[in-house]
Amino acid sequence: MCFYHLRRLRQLKRYVNVDVMKRLISAFVFSRLDYSNGILSGLPLATIAPLQRVQNAAARLVLGLSRSDHVRPALRELHWLPVVYRIKFKLALVMFTIHTHQCPDYLADSVHPYSNNDPARYRLHSATGTNYSVPRTRTKFGVMWNSLPAAVRHAHSLHSFKRRLKSYFFSLRFND
Repeated sequence: MCFYHLRRLRQLKRYVNVDVMKRLISAFVFSRLDYSNGILSGLPLATIAPLQRVQNAAARLVLGLSRSDHVRPALRELHWLPVVYRIKFKLALVMFTIHTHQCPDYLADSVHPYSNNDPARYRLHSATGTNYSVPRTRTKFGVMWNSLPAAVRHAHSLHSFKRRLKSYFFSLRFND
């Protein structure tokens, strides 16, 4: 379905500028790429590769690149996170809402801070941190959250958290 929308948007390419094309791709293509992609966390890259091909085609469309042009500089120029990092971004965002108590109870019950696990630990240094214990399930919430740097985890608002998280992932992927 995403390639269908990209083909349709290609017909509009000569009538709209780059900013409008980026918005159209965000509305028609990225909304489908991001829908339920959190369940793909932890799966092999071969499973995520078709979604990355869609994003690569979208970047080539926006910047007018050919199929043989390398897409990494295009993603960097557009400031788009690759699909793997988009998935991590979504999981970290959900974990931030859990951490700041802005989520439904069923999500908050899926992970627990270290300080809530053992009453004997409440005086330990680890009990005052922002780490979460990882339950024996297949969710990646706690693992993703604990791997983030403290500067990202200690954001005071959702907006600053998103900005710091995207900058962190962008630097992981594109700074050599």
